[in-house]
Amino acid sequence: MAASDPIPVEVVYAAPLQQQVYRLLLPAGTTAQQAVELSGVLQAHPELQAQPLTLGIYGKAVKAEQPLRARDRVEIYRPLLGDPKEIRRRRAAEAQQRRTQGTS
Repeated sequence: MAASDPIPVEVVYAAPLQQQVYRLLLPAGTTAQQAVELSGVLQAHPELQAQPLTLGIYGKAVKAEQPLRARDRVEIYRPLLGDPKEIRRRRAAEAQQRRTQGTS
């Protein structure tokens, strides 16, 4: 593959109710942020424009300036809704309460 050949990449975003995959052919040297902008995902999901994006490639966090390679999958991560430790703690307490109420 010559340096000027376009490279195939995917941009994926898992919205709360659906996952969207954008398949693109981009110039070599395109960054993760540029791929997101060129994909159209920001227009389809305006809520993404109100926050800084957290990006990854195949599950590994990357900076927006990360140059892409052929067949990379740029993932846009949504923020967590709560602290995972606190959520687990709350669920465990609720389960314990249900168990104690069930034995009375």
